[in-house]
Amino acid sequence: MADPTFHFICGGDDFLVGRAGRELFDRVSADATDDFSREVINGQAGKVDDVEAAVNRFRDAVQTLSLFGGRRYVWLKDVNFFADTQTGRAEGTLSQVEALKEILEKTDPEHTCVLITAAPIDRRRVFYKWVEKTDGFQFLGGEAGDSSALEAVALAEARAFGVGIDPGALQMLIGKLRGNTRLLVEEVRKLATYLGEDGATIDEKLVAEMVPDFGEGDFFEAADAFFSGDLKWTLDALHRHFFAGGDARPVLSSLQNRNRILIQLKVLIESGEIRVGQRGIDKSGFDRAAQAHADAFGGATEKSAANVFTQNLWYLGKLASQSKLPALRRMIDNQQEFMAAFTALLDRPKEQEEVLRDMAVRCLA
Repeated sequence: MADPTFHFICGGDDFLVGRAGRELFDRVSADATDDFSREVINGQAGKVDDVEAAVNRFRDAVQTLSLFGGRRYVWLKDVNFFADTQTGRAEGTLSQVEALKEILEKTDPEHTCVLITAAPIDRRRVFYKWVEKTDGFQFLGGEAGDSSALEAVALAEARAFGVGIDPGALQMLIGKLRGNTRLLVEEVRKLATYLGEDGATIDEKLVAEMVPDFGEGDFFEAADAFFSGDLKWTLDALHRHFFAGGDARPVLSSLQNRNRILIQLKVLIESGEIRVGQRGIDKSGFDRAAQAHADAFGGATEKSAANVFTQNLWYLGKLASQSKLPALRRMIDNQQEFMAAFTALLDRPKEQEEVLRDMAVRCLA
């Protein structure tokens, strides 16, 4: 099969795209006659002038002949000016993207092997619609709420170390790390090294014990305990959180965010718009509901607890199937209690654990 005119790898996750780009570039340039035959150009741009400079360097690299007459390998990496940003939308940038398209159309793959990696990328643009029809195009990752790409990365990393991952542990790991691919890879390596033997399996207990919540994490134990309805477990989890020096506000934010998601799930399930089975939420029904309610969310795609359709689908399925969802009235009352606790913390800043314990008792007793 003939080589494509050029290779183009893009997606929403810069880590996945960059990793795939490095693997491809190393593979295709393995037969390079010398180091001068390989050239890597940084495609990151903060302003239009940076875009123009990157495109000019790329043009020069593609048009330069190999010093010893062999094939050249050029990689324009980490391109960010295809995104829906102020720089990406600028007229000057759009002109440079058109110039880049002309360069790619004239590339001779027999003399120069070209690779471009870009993340994120605006899939509504004319350039994207053109490049996705080319032979060397790859799009990595799914739509918002689809964790299949992250799962594939984690499973591949685990296989490389000779260990497995339970489905529940995989979902918990992705949720704890907030979908951060770099941390996902590192945590899988850490857990696999800890197990230290081929054939072992990473389970939920190991993930809960050894993987911290990343960023604005979900504080899994306190939230899981509260929404299980187990008052004793909730009070114990709160005590452990504060004993370790934790603060009340992140826990309250976590409870509020999960409660918001559960309220939306409850309405969608009871209305029959989505269904929950043994394998979680039916994706086709979820996608139809997302389209039906798109206007209500203003086309927002950033992950937010206020928009259930931006959440990880596996995570939602786990929340919906863990136990019977509380009554809608109960969840609305919970939200009022969370707000009251925030206010109480202003008056009792040195009694954070007591404030949350009182709140938990009012909600769950």
